[in-house]
Amino acid sequence: MSDTNTNRPSHRLFNVNGDGDNARWTDIGVAWATKDGKGYTLILNAIPVNGRIVMRTNDEKDTKKGS
Repeated sequence: MSDTNTNRPSHRLFNVNGDGDNARWTDIGVAWATKDGKGYTLILNAIPVNGRIVMRTNDEKDTKKGS
């Protein structure tokens, strides 16, 4: 398993409700690739009960978060 305390997360996790311009994106956590590259370690700040979870690369300029 990767050391999640020293590395910047490679991905962010969002709960997405709706589609297209009407979609609501809520930031719910982060993810790191495992050392062996065969999976990801997830840290969730919330567990959605509806919608879908989308994992995107961690880009500081990502405008989807919170919109």
